[in-house]
Amino acid sequence: MSIDSKTIRAVIRGRVQGVSYRAWTKKQADRHGVAGWVRNRPDRTVEALFSGPAEAVETLLAACRRGPFAARVDGIEVSEADAFEGQGFEIRS
Repeated sequence: MSIDSKTIRAVIRGRVQGVSYRAWTKKQADRHGVAGWVRNRPDRTVEALFSGPAEAVETLLAACRRGPFAARVDGIEVSEADAFEGQGFEIRS
């Protein structure tokens, strides 16, 4: 990864399952050229790993604070993470 790259782990809380949040996040990540993954967690939160150019990661994170139309985001917990080793952005189960 280059010097201006960034990788974060985000846990999104609110009404974020059953509202196409994962599919929406993948579309946004693909649009911004961010790699990583997104998945639902048993506690009804959504967890994501975003890796790519720092500006693109920040833009995607800002979009996730709003989410798709039917979602209600109450908060996002963000932490630094190790760089994503894969390619592209995937939806995990």
